[in-house]
Amino acid sequence: MDEDLYRPGVGLMLLNRKRKVWVGQRLDSTLEAWQMPQGGLDPGEEPLEGALRELEEETGIRADLVEIVARAKESLTYDLPQDLIGKIWSKPWRGQRQVWFLARFLGEDADVDIATPEPEFRAWKWADPIELPALIVPFKKKLYEDIVAAFREWL
Repeated sequence: MDEDLYRPGVGLMLLNRKRKVWVGQRLDSTLEAWQMPQGGLDPGEEPLEGALRELEEETGIRADLVEIVARAKESLTYDLPQDLIGKIWSKPWRGQRQVWFLARFLGEDADVDIATPEPEFRAWKWADPIELPALIVPFKKKLYEDIVAAFREWL
C-alpha cells in the first residue's frame, strides 16, 4: 500500500460501564449511519493526542473522563468511494490510515455535548459493539469489522 495515498488519522472506541460503544450520527450525511469519534491527525501530532483531541472536538468529552485501555496493534485503513476522492479533503487521498484506541468512559451521559463549536453530529447513542459494522456507512464496514476484531478481548 502506498502510504502517501492515505490521510493519516485516528479513532477512538469509547466504552461505557455497560460495555456499549459511543456512536454519533453525522450532520453531513443523509444516510442513517453512525460512527465512532475519528478524524485526521494534525501535522506533528501524536496519535493518542489526536484521538483525545478528536474525542473532545466531536463529543465534548474531556480527556480526563477517559481511561485508555488499548491501542490496535496495527494501523487500519479504509478507501473512499471513487466519487468522493478529492472532494472531502484538500488533498486527493484514496482513503484514511488510522490508529485506533480503546478507552473506558469514566463520566456520565451528561458529560457528552455534541453541540460543539464545530458540530459534526446531530444525535448520539450507546451501541452494542457487534452492531457497529451495520451502523457505519458501507465503505467503512470492513474498517469497523477490523476495529471490533482488534479489541474483541475487551468487549
